[in-house]
Amino acid sequence: MEDIRVFPLSCVVQNYAWGKVGLESEVAKLVIGDEPQAVIGHDQHYAELWMGAHPKGDASIKDNRIPQRTLGQWIAENPACLGLKVKDTFHGQLPFLFKVLSVNTALSIQAHPNRELAVQLHTQFPEHYPDSNHKPEMAIAITHFEGLCGFRPVEEISAFLKTVPEFHTLVGNEASEELQNNANNPPRAAQALKMCFTRMMNCEKKVFVDQLNMLVKRITDDEEAGKDTLGSYGKLLLRLNSEYPGDIGCFSIFFLNHMILEPGQAMFLGASEPHAYLSGDCIECMACSDNTVRAGLTPKYIDVNTLCEMLNYTPSPASSKVFPCTQDCSDPFVYLYNPAVPDFSVMRIEIPTTVKDYTVNPVDSASILLVVSGEAIATAPPSQTDLILRKGSVIFISANESVLLRVTSTGGITMYRACCLL
Repeated sequence: MEDIRVFPLSCVVQNYAWGKVGLESEVAKLVIGDEPQAVIGHDQHYAELWMGAHPKGDASIKDNRIPQRTLGQWIAENPACLGLKVKDTFHGQLPFLFKVLSVNTALSIQAHPNRELAVQLHTQFPEHYPDSNHKPEMAIAITHFEGLCGFRPVEEISAFLKTVPEFHTLVGNEASEELQNNANNPPRAAQALKMCFTRMMNCEKKVFVDQLNMLVKRITDDEEAGKDTLGSYGKLLLRLNSEYPGDIGCFSIFFLNHMILEPGQAMFLGASEPHAYLSGDCIECMACSDNTVRAGLTPKYIDVNTLCEMLNYTPSPASSKVFPCTQDCSDPFVYLYNPAVPDFSVMRIEIPTTVKDYTVNPVDSASILLVVSGEAIATAPPSQTDLILRKGSVIFISANESVLLRVTSTGGITMYRACCLL
């Protein structure tokens, strides 16, 4: 039988309610790009495309010469495909989950535990924390993308406490003064920030709902009067309240950096980093885990105490949260996003119109390749079978395998590749 080590995948779509609808969703566009006969429901939510071997979304293999039906089954039978270091380090498991997200309404205010806390939470509350792994993740914009990430600088939060009285009421005088008095003392500022955030998150529901309603009315009145509400993030607050009426998470915009990413820009979300995705489409890569601690903007299980205890309260500007990519010194068409975690790295491969033949170089790791635009014919030694790649195509590449591309589209081709560079 042929030794097939590169093959196409059919990946799982998650239809969460926060996802974009129909062909407004980049996920849906990718699905129909790869499978033109696929039926896209005009009122169906297409939130996430899962590319990997996670038990809740194990990709199907689209090659009838391969007896295993799913990627997870094939890796279990062929663990050498992972690469020696990856196989040994991650006990024969693919260490990452690769995704595309299409966000219409906000995802929860959340953070992910480190390994030590993940073990503890899984032991105590397995129904809410289903595994014992950490979950660092990275989001790379493929359209205009909006999110929240990390605590703002103290001076920005203090300014909101002075100019947004409803926010000040929830935090309280004592915590507000503690933050303002320690702005230039980083350890004490972090402690004061924790006090402020914890006080707000633990407010009685009637109190924060009343204050939110007052703030919504004030901003609505100001906008109707033609006043500028940009400084208090008025439009964003009204939008979040329309999506999650009366939710304490609406006030998180005064604590967390408001991030706007353009295509190709990224943010890395390490352990205990507070964040939320608000709108847009992105590539996401993460350690293979389902552990999320949530505290607002969600109908799911909320664990305020755990979140407030675990967070990284180091304030920093939004600009510091944009994760840089580096151009590969040996391949000018590859841009590498390589965070300081062992589980994953992501490459953006942009082949221009002037290049018609290109080799996807081997790495000592299994990888998953997604085409986001353009078309090519791919050939992988030793099978020499041609694969037609177009927008939405996903292929699995075993460790130390190369893929030869003959670009057939006139506008070049853009791809993202997830792997594990130990």
